[in-house]
Amino acid sequence: MSDDRMKIILRAVQEIHDGMYVNLGIGMPTMIASYIPEDIQVMLQSENGLLGIGPYPVQGEEDPDLINAGKETITAMQGAVYFDSADSFAMIRGGHVDLAILGGMEVAENGDLANYMIPGKMVKGMGGAMDLVSGAKRIVVIMEHVNKFGESKVKSVCTLPLTGKRVVNRLITDLAVFDFNENGMILVALQPDATLADVAAKTEAAYSVSPLLKV
Repeated sequence: MSDDRMKIILRAVQEIHDGMYVNLGIGMPTMIASYIPEDIQVMLQSENGLLGIGPYPVQGEEDPDLINAGKETITAMQGAVYFDSADSFAMIRGGHVDLAILGGMEVAENGDLANYMIPGKMVKGMGGAMDLVSGAKRIVVIMEHVNKFGESKVKSVCTLPLTGKRVVNRLITDLAVFDFNENGMILVALQPDATLADVAAKTEAAYSVSPLLKV
C-alpha cells in the first residue's frame, strides 16, 4: 500500500468509535477493518448479509463461504449474525447504521458524491452506495486528492454520475480533511507533511479554512 493511502486509512480509523455499527465500502475503506483498535467494540455490517465482520483471514484459513460485498474473503467475529440482502438493506434504509465510510471518484464543494461509475466503462451495478448515502447516519468519504492525471477530485461540481446529492459529512484525502455544512466546505485538518499551499494548488472546489485547523 502506498504511503498516501496509508495516511488516509489511519486518519479514517479515527472516525470509528466504541459501540458503532459501521459499513465499510468496497476497496480502500475495507482495509480500515484491519486497523481498528482492539480496545473498542465495533460491529461491521456488510450489505451482502453479515453483521460482525472480523479482520482478513490468515493465509491457509480462508473460508470461501465468508465474503464481504467486495467478494473478498473475511472472518466473522464471535456473535456475528447472517441474514439475507433484504434484511441488510432494511437495516441501512432504516437508519440503523451509524457510519458509512465509502470511496469516492469525485466530491463537490456542496457535498455531492460520485463514486459508482465512469461513463464508457463497464459497471456491474451501483451496489449499495445509494442506499448507504441516504440511510446511514454519517457519511465519510475517503479518496486520493488528485487522479492519475494530476487533476483534482475535489470539484466545484461533480462531472461523473452522482451517487447522492449533498450527502457527504466529511472528506478525508491524502492531503486534508474537509467537513461540509450549510456554509459549504471547510478545511479542518491537514495530513502529515501537507501544507495549505499544497491543498490550494490541488483543490478545484471553493472552501474556507477553519480557525481551529489541526495538523
